Amino acid sequence: MIWNIPNILTVLRLLAAPLVAVMFLYFTRPYADILAVVLFVGAAITDWFDGYLARAWGQQTRLGTMLDPIADKAMVVIALMVIIGFSSWSPWLVLPATMILFREVFVSGLREFLGDTAGTLKVTSLAKWKTTLQMVAIAVLFSQGVFEHYFGMSVWGMDDSMVVAILNGEEPDLQGLGWKLAGAEWSGRVGLWLLWGAAALTLITGYDYFRKAMPFLRG
Repeated sequence: MIWNIPNILTVLRLLAAPLVAVMFLYFTRPYADILAVVLFVGAAITDWFDGYLARAWGQQTRLGTMLDPIADKAMVVIALMVIIGFSSWSPWLVLPATMILFREVFVSGLREFLGDTAGTLKVTSLAKWKTTLQMVAIAVLFSQGVFEHYFGMSVWGMDDSMVVAILNGEEPDLQGLGWKLAGAEWSGRVGLWLLWGAAALTLITGYDYFRKAMPFLRG
């Protein structure tokens, strides 16, 4: 059956991709960030489950094989657009995001050009790790927005000297400013480290696909 549980999970993940951008249009932050984190955690879970169930139940279909990488790419590409759009356009964020977007377009173009021989570019284990790392990195970067906005809400109405005194331990931290600021800083750092790691895997797997396609391109 085409509409088995693995395929339904894949379609739900595909439909969730544009919701990431829509949420930032109709929800205020940090609620949009929270929903984005939930979506990405859910996407990562369903990405593992739909493949596992399809193999365990013998329900692998051509539709699922086609939609699964499309859903993953849509989630990653749309989320990176949203993150960059709401960021300060730091090169440390834009560069790995650009590498990831370039690779996805490049490999998709290769598959389209190869046509019937595109089976040569089957998804590898390293490519699956790359996708997982991308989704984890994006979820962590979205969580940075949650910490930042709750920190901003907590310091509302305070002057700078009061905020500094609280963070330095000179005044009691009744609003939890310390852990909220630390959460924002560490989620930003860890998210960038993970994104750069995902970008490195992205380039490696992209080169691997190009190498495999070379015999079909030389003619």
